Amino acid sequence: MVPETATTDLSVVVPLYNEEKVLDELNERLKNACSKITQNFELIFVNDGSSDGTLPKLKQHAEADQRVRYIAFTRNFGHQNAVMAGIQYSRGKAVVLIDGDLQDPPELIPSLYEKYLEGNKVVYARRIQRKGETFFKKATAGIFYRTLKKIISFDLPLDTGDFRLIAREVIDQLTAMGESNRFIRGQIAWLGFRQAGVDFERQERKAGDTKYTLRKMLRFAMDGITSFSNFPLQIATFMGFLFSLVSFIIILYALYSKFILKEVVTGWTSLIISTMFIGGIQLLCIGIIGEYISRISADVKKRPSFVIDETNLPGTGNVVTKD
Repeated sequence: MVPETATTDLSVVVPLYNEEKVLDELNERLKNACSKITQNFELIFVNDGSSDGTLPKLKQHAEADQRVRYIAFTRNFGHQNAVMAGIQYSRGKAVVLIDGDLQDPPELIPSLYEKYLEGNKVVYARRIQRKGETFFKKATAGIFYRTLKKIISFDLPLDTGDFRLIAREVIDQLTAMGESNRFIRGQIAWLGFRQAGVDFERQERKAGDTKYTLRKMLRFAMDGITSFSNFPLQIATFMGFLFSLVSFIIILYALYSKFILKEVVTGWTSLIISTMFIGGIQLLCIGIIGEYISRISADVKKRPSFVIDETNLPGTGNVVTKD
């Protein structure tokens, strides 16, 4: 059942961070793609604390076309929170998520919508080729997603990003999740709705530099793993048992040498190496546990996931919100 808030056929949510150079082309291509489906659509651009002229351009496009909506954050709250803000305020029966750098082609949206009309609640865009990306990024992304797929208990589509179409039923469940550290593509897969894929070739970035630095990629990977798997904790537990067993055997050997063989186990080098190695393992396990505790702490604090500075969405104004 479509709720009363779904007053348009299609919403497109676009997170933006310093995308001034591609915004004009992005806006035009999105309109052309959506117009092939329906005239009753809305474009929701989420300005995630851009420091360039992204916001003034957004306002110009919004003044020229009432179907163009914008949300401006008070600062940079991160890509996943920007996506969630757009999802939360969308009014479409179906919602498309797409990045604003034009690596994901807006022209694919009609194909996603066709799969949606077949009864699929989630239609994801699957990358068969990723142009303009380094070997390191492709390799690490491939390893991460294939590892994550093996340690979680549900099916996670490979070679996909956030570029996808989701039905209103999925949105209702997604917005009900009160997590502070979002991993949206994993959350959507976890819900288990009927899904299908559409293949495409991802293009090179039109302008500017990637916003996902190595540090952000590592943080994103950690969010994905800790959100859906206890496998790191299981590793920590296994290592604890393993090294406790090894230590116990070494103690028995030392006692046997002392009282039976009448020999003293010597060797400063072996002692310091084993001590440092076990100490490193302990710190690693503490760090793993700390990551999970940090997530719990963030959820308990109930701080807003994002703060809206200004928007042209009806009935919102300046909003402080927790999704």
